[in-house]
Amino acid sequence: MSPFSAGSSDPVSCETRGADLKQDEVLVLCPPACSELKLSVFGTGVYAAVSSICGAALHKGILSSSGGPVRVHKRRGRHNYVSSYANGVHSQALPRWTSSFSLSRSVDAPLELTRLTSSTALPAVVRPGKKAAKKPFVKSTSGGNKDCQTDIALVIDSSNNIGQRRFNLQKRFVAKLATMLRVGPTGPHVGLIQASDSPRTEFLLTNYTQPKELVFAIQELAYLGGDTNIGKAILHTAENFFTQSRGARRGHPRVMVVLIDGWPSDDVEPAALLARESGINVFMVSVAKPAADELGMVRDKDFLKKAVCKDNGFFNYSIPSWFTTTKHVRPLTQRLCSLDALLCSKTCYNSVNIGFLIDGSSSVGWQNFQLVLDFLAGIAQSFDISDVGAHIGAVQFTYEQRLEFGLFDHSSKEDAVGALRRISYMSGGTATGSAISYATQNLFRQRELGHNFLIVVTDGQSYDDVRSPAMAAQSQGVTIFSVGVAWAPMGDLKTMSSEPKDEHTFFTREFTGLTEFIQPLVRGICRDFTENN
Repeated sequence: MSPFSAGSSDPVSCETRGADLKQDEVLVLCPPACSELKLSVFGTGVYAAVSSICGAALHKGILSSSGGPVRVHKRRGRHNYVSSYANGVHSQALPRWTSSFSLSRSVDAPLELTRLTSSTALPAVVRPGKKAAKKPFVKSTSGGNKDCQTDIALVIDSSNNIGQRRFNLQKRFVAKLATMLRVGPTGPHVGLIQASDSPRTEFLLTNYTQPKELVFAIQELAYLGGDTNIGKAILHTAENFFTQSRGARRGHPRVMVVLIDGWPSDDVEPAALLARESGINVFMVSVAKPAADELGMVRDKDFLKKAVCKDNGFFNYSIPSWFTTTKHVRPLTQRLCSLDALLCSKTCYNSVNIGFLIDGSSSVGWQNFQLVLDFLAGIAQSFDISDVGAHIGAVQFTYEQRLEFGLFDHSSKEDAVGALRRISYMSGGTATGSAISYATQNLFRQRELGHNFLIVVTDGQSYDDVRSPAMAAQSQGVTIFSVGVAWAPMGDLKTMSSEPKDEHTFFTREFTGLTEFIQPLVRGICRDFTENN
């Protein structure tokens, strides 16, 4: 079949595949009577691109035998397309495919079609003896919970130990948790891995960025059985899941929530160590802890303490039974969204506030001023700058001071570095002491020891006192690095610098020598951050 390019609500045939469409998102019109044909469908919720679009829509329950409009969303390729039977269509399993698609109802669908298909929309939600809810329980949100910008991997227990019944209760709990998190493009992203004999990634962080789609994908998960190899699942997630190629966002805290019924069949400690060293916050949600007469079967009685990010009580959560999980959804959600408490993801690269105090005096000159900006941009490039990561701000000074941009004015590295490079040269005298006071007041409004750093770059002697302003800044939790060039006196530089002076003071005769200080300064910031946290 030749590639097909569907416009808005263009008709397709029953056999048209996802791979035949060119657009990333397109509205197509399926013909009637596709349900009478034997169509190839691979996967559940997310379908391999080799699948029939209309067949997949029938399987998902958003299309009736009368046909109608369906919205197609192209997705990345994935592993393990799961087979299932739904709405008269049997989807097949597929080990992997190069691209995928998901489906949703068209917002432009006629009222008659909406009524016709509403009874088959979410079959997994409707249970025997229960009336279908008039409204889905998922709270709609366009952007997501902007106060919870975390990347979350849910590792669920799919072992023989949990059994089919409790596995279904676990899915219900996870669906409610996902709903309360309120995923969205600017909110939390959620992916899921099943723990069994071997871990299986069901979907990635970017596969579902709307709550309804995410909940539906959770409801359609198939029970695996096998051993409770939680260590393997943690290792698999730590090594393979949180990569940029798989949708992890730079500067966003990484969280792994591991649900376990009973106890693991393998050793979790080495895998958990790797997760911690990778900056992943591991939470253990233990349901139905082993009873006293079962402890003899547990390989490591301290596995919960060894698995988590930090054994301080925050990263362990205990639920007595799968039948009482509902009341635990909100408190667990609050923990997952407590950004300041996610200790393992807090590294110097994504947690520091760096202020640049730039000498714009006449002795520097325009050409050398550009070399200073290049030097500072090199430092900034080493950090994960984002609205939830590291921040940079800049003040230029002569006798006067000018706030070039604040710590929270730019939410991406590209924007922040671009603003740094666009700073225009002032020219004038040199009043470094007043500039330190100004920068402290206008850049660092929160006192966070080990988080706030000021890098002072100057080429000459200050006309005012630097000692008192520097001591005041340091007393407010600001660590000062002094970088001197040309005629900057070593006495002034060391007076401004934090202790130990030699580790926070740098000097070069030529502006071209500044580039040699980029890595030592970055290492110095990370050293101070680690020692203070």
